[in-house]
Amino acid sequence: MHTDAAPHGAPTQDLAAKIPPAEEVAGVFGLSATEREIWVRARPHLDVRNNDAHSLYAWGIARQLLPLVPGADPDVVLPAILLHDTGWGRADEERILSEGFSGDWRKADIRYEHERQGCLIAEEVLPELGYDAEFVGRVTAIIDGHDTRPEARSLEDALVRDADRLWRFDQVGIALASSWFKLTPSAYMDRLETEIVPELQTSAARQMAEADLARSRALLKASVLR
Repeated sequence: MHTDAAPHGAPTQDLAAKIPPAEEVAGVFGLSATEREIWVRARPHLDVRNNDAHSLYAWGIARQLLPLVPGADPDVVLPAILLHDTGWGRADEERILSEGFSGDWRKADIRYEHERQGCLIAEEVLPELGYDAEFVGRVTAIIDGHDTRPEARSLEDALVRDADRLWRFDQVGIALASSWFKLTPSAYMDRLETEIVPELQTSAARQMAEADLARSRALLKASVLR
C-alpha cells in the first residue's frame, strides 16, 4: 500500500483527500462517509510523528485483514483504527521521543498517557456523530491499552492491534520507526522479528508480517549491494 508519508520532522498533509471514493475506482478502498466524518475530527490530533499517514495506512491494513478474520465487526474496527493514536496529539512531543522510544519504552508513562487521551478524544468525537455509549465503550476499550496491554480483549481489539503493528513492517514504517528508536533499518528489522511478530494476534497478520519483512530485507540488501 502506498503512503505519502513526509520525511521525519517535515510538515504532514491531509492524506485522506488523496483517497478516491471506493465506488469510483474498482479495487480501491475508500473511507465511507461516516469514516470520513471521524477522520475530519481525528485529523487535528494526528499531526505528530506522521500519525496521519500511519493511521490511514493502518486503516488500509485493517481493511485487508477484515475478510481474513471471520467474526470481527468492521463497524467497530475501522473507527477504532482511525482514532487509536489521536492521544499523541495531546502529549508533549519532546517526551514522546525521549520516553516513548527509549529504555523500557513499552512501560513509559507517555504511552499510557496517549492511550488515556485517545479514549477522551473518542468520547468527544463519536457521540457528535450519533454513536451511543455502548458503542463508544467498545471503541475506547480497544484504544485503552492498544500499545501497553499484552493481550487483546476482543476479536476487534486483536485486529486493531495487528493492523497498528503491521505498518512497521513495510519499508516506509521501517524508515520512520527505526529513526525514532535510533536504530539502523537492519537492527530495527531484527527487533520486529524477535519482539513484534510474537505479539501479533491473528495468523493472517503473522503471515503478512513475515512477507513484508522478507520483502523489506530484500530491498535493503539490494540497496547495499548497489
